[in-house]
Amino acid sequence: MDHQSGDGIWKLTLFRNVFQVLKEFTHGKQQKVSKTGLKEALSDILLGMAAGLKRDPIVILRMDGEDLLEFINGPSYEAEMVSIFSQIECEDASLRDCITKALEKLTVDQGMPPSSDSWVMRNIVEPALESWDDQPVSQETFLEESKKVAKRVAQNLKEEPVIVAHSENTFDGSGIKRLLSNKFELDKLLNVGLENVPKDRNGKISKEYLRVVLDVVAPSVGLTQIGAVEQVVADVLNRIDADDGKMIKEDEFTKLLTEIMGSIMLQLEGNPISVSSNSVVHEPLPSSLSLLQAST
Repeated sequence: MDHQSGDGIWKLTLFRNVFQVLKEFTHGKQQKVSKTGLKEALSDILLGMAAGLKRDPIVILRMDGEDLLEFINGPSYEAEMVSIFSQIECEDASLRDCITKALEKLTVDQGMPPSSDSWVMRNIVEPALESWDDQPVSQETFLEESKKVAKRVAQNLKEEPVIVAHSENTFDGSGIKRLLSNKFELDKLLNVGLENVPKDRNGKISKEYLRVVLDVVAPSVGLTQIGAVEQVVADVLNRIDADDGKMIKEDEFTKLLTEIMGSIMLQLEGNPISVSSNSVVHEPLPSSLSLLQAST
């Protein structure tokens, strides 16, 4: 598995983002836009991509079967497959289904591209499978046949390598810690979050909007809508009865919000959450280029 410099892949990624934004910009119609409008749209795209890459760096992997073969022939393969077999409940399933589920459990670190991707399933995994007779699936049979399939998958990858965009991130509260240590930036961010929050005639705000403002500031402090991270946030909000609808003064609201972020930070410092994601990179359609024409 090669770690690519990513020049060609980033051209595809940039094109895909440009095309999507321009499609929204022109409402999906073939129409002309001014150079100024095009410049502003492209600027927004590039700034957004830069912020995203700073937060979640992406590694481009070229998966050609070599790492998968190394894993198959390595000392940890059998133990790993025995562990997977115990997880996937093969009692009432066919051998084909069991092996397919097992391949889904393998990771890019082991040389397996995500088989949840329809192209990978159709072109890499399915051609490697067989039509086995219906019979009870024993661990011995599973280990023997799954190894044969994995080797054929590796051969398919050798003939048709798969490009995967891989990212890893650890949420450890460091982003919140940096913000809380900078009062100027904290106040500025909270003011942005409070801009569109409704207040009553006395200037008070419902505690129900704590979640709303937290969603606004979340990207700036390294939080994301990932299940495990969201659960930490939800637990902290539940502890302070964020949904009780109580009206509080703005200064009390911002103080409470700061305390919430501090609690989330402590939770993540004590139990960091690691998240990885993998996405197969597909070629964009060349015809998409005709969607937009810039006018002089």
